[in-house]
Amino acid sequence: MVSKPNIDITLVSRLIATQFPKWKDLPVRPVASGGWDNRTFHLGGEMTVRLPSVAAYSLQVEKEHRWLPRLAPLLPLPIPVPLAMGVPAESYPWHWSVYRWIEGETAERERIASLPQFATDLAAFLVALQRIDATGGPAPGQHNFFRGGALSVYDGEARQAIAALDGKIDTAAASAVWEAALAAQWHGAPVWFHGDVSWGNLLVRQGRLSAVIDFGTSGVGDPACDLAIAWTLFEGKSREAFRAGLPADEAMWARGRGWTLWKALITVAGQIDANPVEVEKSCHVIDEVLADRAREREAPNDKPL
Repeated sequence: MVSKPNIDITLVSRLIATQFPKWKDLPVRPVASGGWDNRTFHLGGEMTVRLPSVAAYSLQVEKEHRWLPRLAPLLPLPIPVPLAMGVPAESYPWHWSVYRWIEGETAERERIASLPQFATDLAAFLVALQRIDATGGPAPGQHNFFRGGALSVYDGEARQAIAALDGKIDTAAASAVWEAALAAQWHGAPVWFHGDVSWGNLLVRQGRLSAVIDFGTSGVGDPACDLAIAWTLFEGKSREAFRAGLPADEAMWARGRGWTLWKALITVAGQIDANPVEVEKSCHVIDEVLADRAREREAPNDKPL
């Protein structure tokens, strides 16, 4: 078993110096928010170095190098485009990447001028992504933790988490949302999806959505997983604007709730005694998902499932 490497400035500097000597004199420093799946560092003023933190994320490196340059020209906003791929060396066991730096700040609410406009812009980006030819694209699998595939792969995890949270959440409502998501099976042609549309992977400049980053969980399949931000960031008018901008029917919306609920459930169940901040955030997401489904059931049923 490969032990988790110590990823720091010294390691990155050595990797750059030995594999890309033309950049060896550029300064290396950590980015403000280095991420969890990968550790990211500034390289000079115009590049970043990105190294997977564990083996599971290393599967994404070659996928990004192959596909992101093909997707980038077809999208309305900038996405990361790799400049070079490093190889295992200097006690670091996996492939790694150098990217061009994209200006912007992560999409925290206070940085967004208009959340409904932001939601509309994001929906337009996702529509453009879904319209790109998906022929030969990466199908759901271990490289993206089965995003874009059937929710049933996480059925056991979701049910176990619901049972563990009995007395802490409305388990009957959560079970109903989960069952509805499983029943709303997807039968469409595979399309491109991002796989982790979250505020930390969206950049803002002057209050507007300016770029989409971190395509590690991307692939081709069911894009319902990209709807999660409807409940993790949006609400009210912004959620309505996001939904209005997408070609998502009731079944896809149900599966989107399922993806969102699964992630929030396992976060709460797994960290309930260890990380109260994340637990509180995920409990809020669970509440949003359950309340949204309840409102939909109370509304006039003018849209077939």
